[in-house]
Amino acid sequence: MISKLLENNRRWAARQTKVDPDFFTRLSQQQAPEYLWIGCADSRVPANQIVGLDPGELFVHRNVANIVHGADVNCLSVLQFAVEVIKVRHVIVCGHYGCGGVRAALAGRQFGLIDHWLWPLRELRATNAEELARCEDEDTRVDRLCEINVAAQVLNVARTPIVQNAWHRGQSLKLHGWVYGLKDGIAHDLNLTISGPDGLDPAHVLEALN
Repeated sequence: MISKLLENNRRWAARQTKVDPDFFTRLSQQQAPEYLWIGCADSRVPANQIVGLDPGELFVHRNVANIVHGADVNCLSVLQFAVEVIKVRHVIVCGHYGCGGVRAALAGRQFGLIDHWLWPLRELRATNAEELARCEDEDTRVDRLCEINVAAQVLNVARTPIVQNAWHRGQSLKLHGWVYGLKDGIAHDLNLTISGPDGLDPAHVLEALN
């Protein structure tokens, strides 16, 4: 019942106030998180809880399969606001093992409108077909494509003018690729950190604005 959610909210707010009477006052005045989280919309992957941060400490964008589309105005607007206004110091792209969006992209059948959204994942499936074919079973293929997808999305973030202009300005900004394990609750760092244009292929580096 929806009313149950409202009751849960009131109890949560009361607990927060009891522990920290000024919590909501501080929170309402400003937000100054150091991190932007780009993650999957899966309900089993709650960003703040995974990394143990309170509201106001993590700026979050979520979509199916944590994809960064170059034409997705929603995602790019979040990225620009986080980088240029809030001035986050870290952008974390976090996928998760067993992702339903990734599994759908590996399947050959149609699912509807979501097929358009998952097109980049189908491209990744095609370009990594040989490696994926060597995986011992479907679950292993799904998990490997989850990792490949995170790596691709970190690069997509790095290639945006938003991020590259921040680097040109001398802004401290690091990009990270993680995959969360649903079975153990552990976030795995894929060691994909990019902290400047030197981490990119020269073909994808943009000149600084005049």
